[in-house]
Amino acid sequence: MATVGPYGETEKNEPARPLALPSPSVHPAANNDEEAAAAAEAGTANKRPRSAQYLRRRRCVIWCGGCCVTSAVVVGIVILVLALTVFKVKDPELTMNRVTLEGLDSDLGTARHPVSVNATLNADISLRNPNVASFRFDRSETDFYYAGETVGVAYAPDGEVGAERTVRMNVTLDVLADRISPNVNATDLIFGQDYNLTSYTEISGRVNVLGIYKRNLDIKMNCSITLEVSAISTVQSKRTDCVASVS
Repeated sequence: MATVGPYGETEKNEPARPLALPSPSVHPAANNDEEAAAAAEAGTANKRPRSAQYLRRRRCVIWCGGCCVTSAVVVGIVILVLALTVFKVKDPELTMNRVTLEGLDSDLGTARHPVSVNATLNADISLRNPNVASFRFDRSETDFYYAGETVGVAYAPDGEVGAERTVRMNVTLDVLADRISPNVNATDLIFGQDYNLTSYTEISGRVNVLGIYKRNLDIKMNCSITLEVSAISTVQSKRTDCVASVS
């Protein structure tokens, strides 16, 4: 509705307006903050037990992994030490102890070979195994030579040498008379004479350490033997020098 003012102007009656309206978002915002704080506290309360459990599980995994790694390292070191010391395969030792002539018999031969000599050669050989495992060897062969000629071949059966044990083998062979007679005369047999023989022995075998490590070995031995031969004395080796090699 319009009114006339004191100066004749027309004024409109308008309803009075408030200076500021209350913001409807003030109180809901406060409520949202309270709800967010409460949710955060609840989440924190729910998260704490799970974090502790996760840390315990993580520590357990790390501890188990560390134990496994440490055990593996210790076992590896122990195996390495044993392989380099106790279980290290050492070379067997082959020795020619002595050589003797048995059943020496001589008589008059032919015009070409005035003296005929027959004898049995007996060689005492020992084989020592310094390893912690047994050593199995195959059939072995020993050749005897005189003046560049083969005067006999002896064979020894296969067998086994226990750990840190020594076995002795006696090999016997008949001397080939036709090879040695041309170099023998009656005077040598009566008064005695030294005869130089050489021998060659080869033995093949293997060492088996706990079924894990196996090594094949070939033992070769060359010997120089001096025999003092006399018809009136015992015939045995006067000197024996041997050189053995293992491959």
